[in-house]
Amino acid sequence: MHPTRIFKHPDELEQAWSLYKKDLDQKALDWVKIQYVGKEGEQKRDPYKLPYTQEGFEIFCYENYGQVDQYFKNAKGYYDEFVPICSHIKKTIRNNQITGGMLGIYNPSITQRLNSLVEKQETKIDASIEIDFTD
Repeated sequence: MHPTRIFKHPDELEQAWSLYKKDLDQKALDWVKIQYVGKEGEQKRDPYKLPYTQEGFEIFCYENYGQVDQYFKNAKGYYDEFVPICSHIKKTIRNNQITGGMLGIYNPSITQRLNSLVEKQETKIDASIEIDFTD
């Protein structure tokens, strides 16, 4: 038995993705950085840039359409025609997070961990000990 599809066509999922990004822009207005600038101490409110996340997109879809994680998992190939848009969404999320981390918009260390980016250092130690038992 095939699961019931919330989205019948990949374009519908792509439309939900576009709406999610617009929704994030709106929510960013609730998250502001307040600074006081100039000698008069004028208040300046800068909205934060909110990162794209897989979890955020799935929550947005759940609240507006229904559960969508099955489209990304594609168990038993039920959602093969959605693979290209799901791949595009995942890559867009990753690119957004990495670029934001590199520019210092998002926390770089969290961005690295979320995207499995680790700096690998190899430390090699060669040691030998000579013991002279002749005395």
